Amino acid sequence: MRVGFIGTGEIAAAMVEGLSGRGHELIISERNAEIAAGLAGRFSDVQVKSNAEVVAGSDVVFLCLMAGVARDVLGALPWRSDQAVISVMVDVPLADLAVLCAPASDIALTIPLSSVATGASVLPCHPDSDALRALFGESDTIIAVPTEAGLNAHFAASALSAPLLNLMQTGAQWLGEQTGDPNGAEIYVAGVFAGFLRQMSLQGADFEQLLNGLATEGGLNATLKQQMADAGAPDALREGLEGLKGRLKL
Repeated sequence: MRVGFIGTGEIAAAMVEGLSGRGHELIISERNAEIAAGLAGRFSDVQVKSNAEVVAGSDVVFLCLMAGVARDVLGALPWRSDQAVISVMVDVPLADLAVLCAPASDIALTIPLSSVATGASVLPCHPDSDALRALFGESDTIIAVPTEAGLNAHFAASALSAPLLNLMQTGAQWLGEQTGDPNGAEIYVAGVFAGFLRQMSLQGADFEQLLNGLATEGGLNATLKQQMADAGAPDALREGLEGLKGRLKL
């Protein structure tokens, strides 16, 4: 399959890395020249071309631009009715994409994170996309979301990544200060949470079950959880998520 990318930021680079070596022809735009050149240097199946050449030469085109740039750029490109378009952009609804990418009509929204580079990531999608499944269905989990509003709620949930990683980083930094081994501290903290995620994946556990397993009264986990609750951490997180609803039209 000929797969194009308009915009070459971190997420586009991760998708290119995830797809490279699978027999596709990957065509990336020159918008970020440094990242584009780096990808072409690393992967023999990657070509760098202009935006117009990316669209003209692709069966599937991923849109990886900021919303304002997308509105300025996309309408002038040579879209075709026989190609699929998959947007990873927040703040550009399907109705706008239908106009900007006409006559292309096979248009979907998805939310890749950097983990798509190595597989086993989760890709919510609206509407369901045969093209996305053909490209990532064997390596990643694709969740068909029935409404655009639901997909936008997933955009908000994806923003959990930074605050939760920040908490993990804070914990690892504290551990490293106690042990004198900051690298080992990061490996330990990351491994603890990777283990919980494997348990969810392999045993079908959910968050409630995992929390119940850590709820021994007077235990270290229960004590720290209560201290953070008393400090308002869960309420602050929910407030932050609620604050995204206006932007995402929820």
